[in-house]
Amino acid sequence: MNILDEKFAEFQKLPTEERIECFEKDNRLFDMIRSQQLNREIINDIFDITNHLRRISKDKSGSIFMQNILCHKRAMLWFTQPSSRTFLSFESACHMLGIKTSEIRDARVSSEIKGESFDDSLRTFSSYTDLIIMRHKGENVAERAAWLLNTHAKRPIPVINGGSGSDQHPTQAILDVYTLQRSFEEQGGLDGKTILMCGDLKRGRTVRSLSYLMKNFEDIKIIYAAPRAFQMRDDVCGFLERHDIPYVFETEALGNVLPEADAIYMTRIQDEHDTISGESDKIDTSGFRLGPSDMSKIKSTAIIMHPFPRRDEIDVAIDADPRAMYWRQERNGMWTRAALIAYIFDVHDEILNY
Repeated sequence: MNILDEKFAEFQKLPTEERIECFEKDNRLFDMIRSQQLNREIINDIFDITNHLRRISKDKSGSIFMQNILCHKRAMLWFTQPSSRTFLSFESACHMLGIKTSEIRDARVSSEIKGESFDDSLRTFSSYTDLIIMRHKGENVAERAAWLLNTHAKRPIPVINGGSGSDQHPTQAILDVYTLQRSFEEQGGLDGKTILMCGDLKRGRTVRSLSYLMKNFEDIKIIYAAPRAFQMRDDVCGFLERHDIPYVFETEALGNVLPEADAIYMTRIQDEHDTISGESDKIDTSGFRLGPSDMSKIKSTAIIMHPFPRRDEIDVAIDADPRAMYWRQERNGMWTRAALIAYIFDVHDEILNY
């Protein structure tokens, strides 16, 4: 273990509330690493920017304006874990704002294959760019990147976590909450709603990050529906308890709790995190799939979401149901990520005043 490893290990021993202070500059959001960094004010600001970007982009002059906002900036998409939606939505978000992008999508094409350390690769990439957007199979890798650049680099630049291990995916949580808020505009927004999350909750970084964001809303109730082996971990449950957010477990069948939900958030089994090949296949998940026969149990005002990719947890026949919001949810990712980038670079006033 080198000196940086030792210092980062000490940093990780700090409470989350203290660690996230490292990701601010001048009392403003600088890096986006963990959902816990976001409060209601920041969320509302990002959503205001999102709505303005959507409106501005509807004509040619607005699109040209958008492409000049950050045309002097460069971003690197460092995606060494397979990704299609997150990568393309970030790339599209950058291009909408005029940001030039470069990418590494396979560690085998970087000098890491020659034995270069992650830290040295990071410092090298930060010399060429103004923003690093990361996706990595390892937990806390994005956090280490932001910590290293903020504390040991002469030129700190923002880092956005595009998914790190089975722990966090904060930008997915942002687009998920945006989808929820827009879907419930005529019902008073997300406050007071019951959110049902189903699937591999133990290793699903999307549901973990979304759970953390629920602290910013009033009178929320969460139902976690999953086989016992895939139920939500104690760290998230402890967080909810500290913030007085009620939650319940359903471990028998999804159908038992469908009538209670205002939003149903389905996820796939995260078997890429299996420690032994095929171990997820031994767990019966048949009771936690959504099919056409289940739709009569669901509220007429409820919505169905999914972060994708999906397997068999949502029958494709449901796609035509007006309560299915997952395709709209996917598109929202591009807009909310563009808004987040604009917020980090502090150019949102230009957008809001256009």
